[in-house]
Amino acid sequence: MVAKISIGSSLYGALAYNGEKINEEKGKLLVTNKIFDDGTGKVDIHRAVEDFNCYMPLQVRTEKPVIHISLNPHPDDKLTDLELADIAREYMEKLGYGNQPYMVYKHEDIARHHLHIVSIRVDENGKCLNNAYNFHRSKAISRELEKEYGLHTAERQRPTGQELVHKVNPSDGNVKKQVGNITKSLLHYHFQSLGEYRALLSLYNVTVEEVKGEARGREYHGLIYSATDDRGNKVGNPFKSSRFGKNVGYEAIEKHVAFSKEHIREKKLATRTKAAVITALKQTTNRGEFILALKTKGIDTVLRETDAGRIYGATFIDHQTGCVLNGSRLGKELSANALQEHFASPLADVRLPNLTPTHEPTSQFEPTSQQNDFFGGGLDLLSFDTQGTDRDEEAFIRQMKRKKKKKEQRKM
Repeated sequence: MVAKISIGSSLYGALAYNGEKINEEKGKLLVTNKIFDDGTGKVDIHRAVEDFNCYMPLQVRTEKPVIHISLNPHPDDKLTDLELADIAREYMEKLGYGNQPYMVYKHEDIARHHLHIVSIRVDENGKCLNNAYNFHRSKAISRELEKEYGLHTAERQRPTGQELVHKVNPSDGNVKKQVGNITKSLLHYHFQSLGEYRALLSLYNVTVEEVKGEARGREYHGLIYSATDDRGNKVGNPFKSSRFGKNVGYEAIEKHVAFSKEHIREKKLATRTKAAVITALKQTTNRGEFILALKTKGIDTVLRETDAGRIYGATFIDHQTGCVLNGSRLGKELSANALQEHFASPLADVRLPNLTPTHEPTSQFEPTSQQNDFFGGGLDLLSFDTQGTDRDEEAFIRQMKRKKKKKEQRKM
C-alpha cells in the first residue's frame, strides 16, 4: 500500500475536492471522526468546514495546518468498504492523528479504488502536531498494515533511467509543461554542483542558470530554466524556477547538492561509475567508442568542448546509481585534460553531437539587476565543492570571461 502525505493551507479546497467527488457519485464517504455525517451518502462541504474550524483556533502557529493523505492499496487487493475503513482508522491512529477530526473518502472514479483522508495538523492551542519523520513513519505503518491485512506490497515506483523521461520537443507544444516535468522527474539523481545538474538536464534538452542581484533594495538568488535544441542552443523564452514549484528552486537545489555530497560519500556510490569509466577508457581509442561503451552500461557522457573540439569538461551520468559525477571528481586520470590527451590521436574526432551539448554563454532572461550567465563565475552552488570541477574547465571559463569583458569594453 502506497501512502502519500501532502500538507496545505486551504481546508475548503481539500474538503471541496473530495466532497464533490462523493456528491457526483464518484466515490463514498467511509468514515468521519468528530465531523458530522447525516448518513445520506452526500457531503455537506460547508458544514464540514464549520466542524473542522471548531477544532482550529483563530491563532494558528503554522502556515499549512491541513493534511491530505491518499492511501493506495495494490490493484490486486480486493477489499470491502468495511476493511478500507478499518485500515484508514488504524493508519491515522498509528500516525498520531487518532484524536484529530478527519474524514475518509473512497474514490471510485478510476479502476484503482483508493482512499483520501483530510484532517488538520494542529492541536487545540494552534500548535503543529509532531511532524518529525512523517514519511518514514508512514511507510513503516503501511508495511505493518500490509502484514496485518494480508495485502500486496505496493511500493511507489521511482524512475530508474532516462527511458522514463523524454527530451523537450517544441513541436509537441506547451514547452513550459515539458520543461517542468523534466526538472521534477530528475530530482532522484544525486549531483554535487550546479554544473553537474546542468549536465544532467542537457540530456533532455534543458539547461539551468543561476541569477542573482538586487531588486528594490533586497538581494535575491534564483534559477532559470530554458529549453535547448540537440546542440545545446536555447530555444524560446526561459522560465523562472518559481513557475515549476519550490522543489526545483534555488534553495531546494542548494539543499539537494549538500545532501547528495554526503549521500554519495557515505554510500560510496562513485565506485561503480569510476570502475566503468576506467574500463571503457582502456578499451577505446576515440570519443565515439568511449561514449557508446559507457552507454551500454547505463552511463551517459556529457563532454564540453571548444569549437576546435578540445575537451574542457566531462560529466558522467550513471543511471543505475543515480549519480552525476564530473570526471575530475572520479580522479585526475579521468579529468577533462586526461581525456583530451587520451583522445588526441587523429581518430579521436569521432563525436556524437547530441551527447556532447555545448552551452550558450548568454541568457535571454533579463532580471531587473545583475545576472550571472554560464561564464559568470559567481555560482554560489558551485562553491560547495570545487574538487569536482576540472581545472582546465575553470581556466577555460576564466578565459571566456576575459574575452567577454574585453568585448564589452570595446563597445563602450
